[in-house]
Amino acid sequence: MSKFALDDQKWMQRAIELAHLSEGYTRPNPPVGAVIVKEGRVIGEGRHECVGYDHAEAAAIKACTESAEGATIYVTLEPCSTYGRTPPCTERIIKAGIKRVVIGCQDSFEQHCGEGNRILTANGIEVLSDVCADECCDLATPFFKHVVTKLPYLTLKIGMTLDGCIADRNSCSQWITGEAARAEVQRIRRRADAMLVGSQTICADNPSLLSRIGGGERLLRIVIDSKGIIPASAQVLTDSAADRTFVFSSQSVSEDKVAAWTRNGASVLRLDVDEDGRLPLTSVMQTLGEMDLMHVVCEGGGGLAGALHNAGLIDEYCLFYAPAVLGDTGAKRGFVCDDVQTLHDMRRMKIRDVRMIGNDICVRMLKG
Repeated sequence: MSKFALDDQKWMQRAIELAHLSEGYTRPNPPVGAVIVKEGRVIGEGRHECVGYDHAEAAAIKACTESAEGATIYVTLEPCSTYGRTPPCTERIIKAGIKRVVIGCQDSFEQHCGEGNRILTANGIEVLSDVCADECCDLATPFFKHVVTKLPYLTLKIGMTLDGCIADRNSCSQWITGEAARAEVQRIRRRADAMLVGSQTICADNPSLLSRIGGGERLLRIVIDSKGIIPASAQVLTDSAADRTFVFSSQSVSEDKVAAWTRNGASVLRLDVDEDGRLPLTSVMQTLGEMDLMHVVCEGGGGLAGALHNAGLIDEYCLFYAPAVLGDTGAKRGFVCDDVQTLHDMRRMKIRDVRMIGNDICVRMLKG
């Protein structure tokens, strides 16, 4: 049983719902939701919609239908306490006369960590922390990773059979998982800052990598193509969002190829390859971090997944298993790792949750 009152959990859940609406829109800031409650009634709600816009607390205060004096504010992340693009939220809360602040998780940003709580308490405001902490931290984890390391948080998503196949030997992958799992993938895309795939995925599936459920208007597409093999006719290079596509390739890719890829607005970033002819994935992730991307989702294929795994760059594994076995040694695998590993060397993860989604199983694991 939770140590927190049911009402506090209920209103924090509403703040979490609001924050989820902002995922994919706020980079380099975290998605945050806030709810103001007075005498058991919601009098104001808000969320941080986009960088430069009001933070969630200020938006909720502005939306109040009556004075917030004496009210409680529920916010998914510790209120900021410094001046930036907007005034500090602690100042707005104090000025509004709010007497109680319920916080989901503490800010990991060094300038803010614990400082908001201290300022509020020093001004006679009751502060309660860690309500629905796991869910609130999930919302802010990409921000925490980026603000501390300057790298994006990387989620690997794979749909596969129980024996680890992502496609048959003819590269046919549609469809291994069911409709419910595919709908969940669309929700993952909508919440991300960028989708990442390898050249083989573009050549085999010609995906759009966009969200089909609405939202995601700022979603970027990142393609890793060291050999310059993706066709200029690929969806990611020709559709209405082509200017949100970035292709990482080698210095040896021809100027004609670059011109064909960029004809509709896509960008090409050329890097030096290693001795095996591969692009340095750590450098790719550093570049994406410099672009202020907080959350990148990789959808394969197996070679890219294996390389990212070997490099230790994956923060979260989101694996969808269909109740099926392909049983073919020539089928395409979810992880293609060139490094020979023993059980002793094997990297172990921590299971975050396991869910049934339709007739499939989703296993979510975090880096150990």
